[in-house]
Amino acid sequence: EVQLVESGGGLVQPGGSLRLSCTASGFTFSDSVMKWARQAPGKDLEWVSGISTNGSTTYADSVKGRFTISRDNAENAVYLQMNKLKPEDTAVYRCVALRDTEFGTWKLRGQGTQVTVSS
Repeated sequence: EVQLVESGGGLVQPGGSLRLSCTASGFTFSDSVMKWARQAPGKDLEWVSGISTNGSTTYADSVKGRFTISRDNAENAVYLQMNKLKPEDTAVYRCVALRDTEFGTWKLRGQGTQVTVSS
């Protein structure tokens, strides 16, 4: 089955850390750009971070210096280490796989995991 499954979300106090995981199956993970996106209630989707097939990374300004994305192609997994969490980081986090094809950009999105930062 072609899918992305996220895990690792939860409730954490401000200043705390969480590590999100996203496990892929059913497609060639190593050929795919992987991204993390988040959406808080009533807010637009925000692209948080991305990692290319060669390991190059990008971050939104809002998380730069606090979040780290990584991937393990042997495990078909992408991770998001989140440190120094703030209440404004509260959102549903989803991982997204993208790959360019002759027909356009193929995209797959997971169901998401809730991250709540609150005291």
